[in-house]
Amino acid sequence: MPIDDIHPSYHSPESRETLQTLLQDITAWEKSQKDLWFWEKIGRLPFQLLDRLTPQSIQKKLGEAMDEVGSYVQTGGQYLVSEQGVLTRLSQEADALGGACLPDEPLTLAHVRSGLPLAVMDKAARQLAQSRIAFATAQGATTGFGGLFTLAIDIPAILGLSLKTIQEIAMTYGYDPKEKAERVFVIKCLQFASADIVGKKAVLEELADFGNDQRQRETLSQLQGWREVVAAYRDNFGWKKLFQLVPIAGMLFGAVLNRGTLQDVAEAATMLYRKRRILERLELLERLTD
Repeated sequence: MPIDDIHPSYHSPESRETLQTLLQDITAWEKSQKDLWFWEKIGRLPFQLLDRLTPQSIQKKLGEAMDEVGSYVQTGGQYLVSEQGVLTRLSQEADALGGACLPDEPLTLAHVRSGLPLAVMDKAARQLAQSRIAFATAQGATTGFGGLFTLAIDIPAILGLSLKTIQEIAMTYGYDPKEKAERVFVIKCLQFASADIVGKKAVLEELADFGNDQRQRETLSQLQGWREVVAAYRDNFGWKKLFQLVPIAGMLFGAVLNRGTLQDVAEAATMLYRKRRILERLELLERLTD
């Protein structure tokens, strides 16, 4: 919701002091993301091996799956999720807090943006993330059973699940992935979750003023095609999949590593969308008091 469209009688569910305290927590989290792991330096090695050992037919199938995911940036494709389930979850969490913040009519994303407390958004985001993480764990165990060959299936599957998770979290904070600019933000959350220290810093800088139309256009132009994004995502979390190449034993590794991957994605999305909502509410309070 554009700030200029806010009604003059708008009242933030949180005080300025509360919002500033919450923002400090997110700033501390951002700083904690800048630790460089040794493993990130060898992130490409498993997939160099994978490219050499995987038959061309499987490589082709993997490439086609990634191309299919690529349609998300332009149209959302099959990865664009429905908002109704998210709105239902938000309504349930708001009811649990007394329901005073709910409108008389059915809940919409517009009301989520302006009327729901952050506490409701945070709880709904946690619940949705936990559900997706559990699903990813089961999926990793299933695809890990076959080792090398089912790994080619697991990568696009976990990408798709990651996209859906980020979109659901986006909607809990009142952002609509049906808008192309918001789908770009989804991709940036995905990149942040899998990036090394240099990549995380670059993404944070790009998202620092994402609400600015010029910044959004610059970010979109920097994507340079979905295939590059997918390749970077695949390579950067590739080392985690190394042990999943072992048949049978890969079930355990696949379950644990897919769980970790979705946890990283959900955490990054929650923090980045939460930060946007806090900053927008602070800006509204500033403008209404001028």
